[in-house]
Amino acid sequence: MAAPSTRRSVVVGEALVDVVHRAGSGPAAEHPGGSPLNVAYGLGRLGHDVALLTRLGDDARGRLLREHLDAGGVRLPPGAVDGDPTSVARAEIDAEGKASYEFDLVWRLPDVELPEDVALVHTGSIGAAVDPGARAALELLRSVRGRATTSYDPNVRPAFFASPAAALARVEEFVAASDVVKASDEDLAWLLPGQDVDAVARRWQALGPALVVVTRGGEGAVAVSGAGTLQVPAPRVDVVDTVGAGDAFMSGLLHALAEHDLLGGAALPRLRHLGLRTLEAVVGTAIRSASITCSRAGANPPTRAELDG
Repeated sequence: MAAPSTRRSVVVGEALVDVVHRAGSGPAAEHPGGSPLNVAYGLGRLGHDVALLTRLGDDARGRLLREHLDAGGVRLPPGAVDGDPTSVARAEIDAEGKASYEFDLVWRLPDVELPEDVALVHTGSIGAAVDPGARAALELLRSVRGRATTSYDPNVRPAFFASPAAALARVEEFVAASDVVKASDEDLAWLLPGQDVDAVARRWQALGPALVVVTRGGEGAVAVSGAGTLQVPAPRVDVVDTVGAGDAFMSGLLHALAEHDLLGGAALPRLRHLGLRTLEAVVGTAIRSASITCSRAGANPPTRAELDG
């Protein structure tokens, strides 16, 4: 197995600052956020050579994000910092714990040519929903497919779509351009209310991905590949919170595929013929990554030593 650090990965999508105000708790707290940022940070902590293709401002919040990414070993490409403000997600948490969100978002891709030896290109969430960046991300996936593994997590934010039908049309464009797709049962419940999770996963896998995984919270995950459908349970965990758990699952899943030499264009035939035993090991690693994150506060994915321990 090749060491993860020898495999170049590129994550495409938003980097933003979460500004969280809880009723009765005083001033708002600010934290690095954005699903793609979290996935890149998770891969970096697991020892991968990873770059985040994003944009952020030359301001205090942009510096907060750069310091966070530096601490996780994540590189930013040239042109990532520009003159517009860093994107912000403002969350108001009421006395009952319910959150309402407002976004102040600027999303476009810097003009960067990917290296020839890139093994993985991942995108998702707002970065795959809001134009012009989303359209550029889709074209990027299509352009590298075959020489790199492409992966996608819709991580749907309903506020950015006119309707579930409009969202589904966009989501399935990305599904068809991806080799690996991860979604949550909550995503599917909003996009396709009342439809069976396993059936949706099988339909999406038929659109072109080699692997589709749907997370089901404490029930684990269902995975669909050419070898069939597999249910993988989750261990019992004392949950502190679930912030960043889905992103930790995604980074753990991609890490596990790298560990089994299943990333990169040359590995695609092996990925398409993935056996159920290997599939169970790969998804089990992703579940373990999410479980560790749930056991502590915030979007705090595991290190390689913690995941292997």
